[in-house]
Formats: sequence, C-alpha cells, structure tokens
Amino acid sequence: MGKYLTTWFLYCVAISFFVAYLTGRTLGPGTQYLTVFRVAGTVGFLSYGIAHAHASIWEGRAWSTTLKFFFDGLVYGCLTAGMFGWLWPKM
Repeated sequence: MGKYLTTWFLYCVAISFFVAYLTGRTLGPGTQYLTVFRVAGTVGFLSYGIAHAHASIWEGRAWSTTLKFFFDGLVYGCLTAGMFGWLWPKM
C-alpha cells in the first residue's frame, strides 16, 4: 500500500504545483481570501474531479462512479483552496 500512497502524494503535489502556478499568475499578493479560494478551488476541482469524466465518455465507466469522483474532487478542491487562501501572501 505504501507504493500507492506515495503515488497519490506525488499526484497531489503535481496538482498543487499547477494550482499554485495558475493562481499565482492570475492573482497578486494581498488578494482577499475568497478570491484566492475561488480561483484555486476551481483549478483544484477541475484537476481532481472533472478530469475523470473522460472515463465515462470513452471507456464506458458508469456515470454514478464518475459523479462520486466529482464529489471527491469537490472536497479535495475545497481543501486545496482553503490552504491556498490561508497561506496566500499578504501585502
């Protein structure tokens, strides 16, 4: 199980890198918490959740399973957004 947890951790780090890149390019230091939360949460949700829709479209996975991935992605996206909003540099 250690191999899978390590892979998941690296996946989360990669997503966080891209969330940081896009949020950093669109928002400056001192941006309000909710604005950072909105941008980082959107990118996080797209990365964690919506990215799984292709499996239902092209591979025939049940949409009920994909909707569960959407919910998980929403939770992970909100947690990621919360951390980015909390740690966002102040002026």
